[in-house]
Amino acid sequence: MNSISVSQTLIDWQAAATAAQAAVAEAAAIGVKINVAVVDPSGTLMSFLRMPGAPLHSVEIAIDKAYTAASFGLPTHLWQEALQEHSPGVQDGIPRRPRFVAFGGGLPIMHNGERIGAIGVSGATEEQDQQCAQAGLRAIGADGA
Repeated sequence: MNSISVSQTLIDWQAAATAAQAAVAEAAAIGVKINVAVVDPSGTLMSFLRMPGAPLHSVEIAIDKAYTAASFGLPTHLWQEALQEHSPGVQDGIPRRPRFVAFGGGLPIMHNGERIGAIGVSGATEEQDQQCAQAGLRAIGADGA
């Protein structure tokens, strides 16, 4: 019997915490209140921060943005356009999946061409969420796909 193993690089807890803190710092600098989640490639939560006063519903939205970006490797703000390339069944079905988010604020975290996790930000406008997520990536020297 042959054994197959696959190695995968994951974001570590220090980088996850640093990314979340940088996203919150960016939010404070631009005067918004957010929730930010960082997950590993499997969508498992690695770090989470909630600013006092950030919308309560945005807690789960931030986590789900990160989950969506990790699971597909596509920034969440690109989904509306990406779905246009598919059949009506896919266009209707994918957005109905649990935990799927198709609006801005979720970015995959790439390192040396490999997806090591994702960050999701929710609580402000899509553009501001995206800006805060980008700040998280910059803080750890990562790309967002």
